[in-house]
Amino acid sequence: MERPSFRLAFLNPRYWPLWLGLGLLWLLVQLPYGVLLRLAQGLGWIFYHVARQRRAIARRNLELCFPQLDERARDRLLRRNFASSAMALLEMAMSWWWPRRRLARLAHIEGLEHLQAAQRDGQGVILMALHFTTLEIGAALLGQRHTIDGMYRQHKNPLFDFIQRSGRERHNLDATAIEREDVRAMLKVLRAGRAIWYAPDQDYGAKQSLFVPLFGIPAATVTATTKFARLGRARVLPFTQERLADGSGYRLVIHPPLADFPGESEEADCLRINRWVERCVSQLPEQYLWAHRRFKTRPPGEPKLYPKKRR
Repeated sequence: MERPSFRLAFLNPRYWPLWLGLGLLWLLVQLPYGVLLRLAQGLGWIFYHVARQRRAIARRNLELCFPQLDERARDRLLRRNFASSAMALLEMAMSWWWPRRRLARLAHIEGLEHLQAAQRDGQGVILMALHFTTLEIGAALLGQRHTIDGMYRQHKNPLFDFIQRSGRERHNLDATAIEREDVRAMLKVLRAGRAIWYAPDQDYGAKQSLFVPLFGIPAATVTATTKFARLGRARVLPFTQERLADGSGYRLVIHPPLADFPGESEEADCLRINRWVERCVSQLPEQYLWAHRRFKTRPPGEPKLYPKKRR
């Protein structure tokens, strides 16, 4: 995709409310990092009470994935998750607008040698990540140290799309944004020995998925990781990130490449990935994106697991 460019049309009055909101967000994230962490607690309380539909989805996911917790424990976890989601909004703005040096001070990166080894060998890398609330800032921090490409879905609002892409790509001056459906472009960059951020942990429907257990529930799991690794002749490097509890920043870990991947079957690969998802999410449940309807696609004949959307 071509790099974004500013257009005079963005000065049209219909964009003024968005400009105002972005301006206020820019001002807000000039505060010290510790203050932003505390501010996210208050914003999370507001989001918890206002975003009723997302709260219902997240609560249902926690019921499905952590049935061993009682209702009070799940509610505490849910409230912490909303605070984490509020911090994600601030982290998005930090990654777009903070000076690079200020941002870099928050990074604690481990395992960079695995990316560098693949680059030396001329092999592409699928940087297999998860939809944690820290995904935006995690990609920015890693992008300062190593070029990574990313799957991208164009935003409906062209001004927001311009701001978002400009903010993301400033950390990766030679990075490529690949349309999520453009498989040919994905394989091309993998075969060129580049690294691509890719997360296989969401429900994209039954067409390109297999039903394998996730937290004991049959979940539509994409087989694309296997296909991309095989056709792109790429290594799969799990990538995890966390917001550190002591307020010192973010721990990013690039794990060693998966051995014997692809495996004997797509189903075995999907099961292996879902078990990895379970382990990572169970370690940091408050920082995971629970507001996604992960189990919306059901096997034939099985009942829906979420209430109908309110109109």
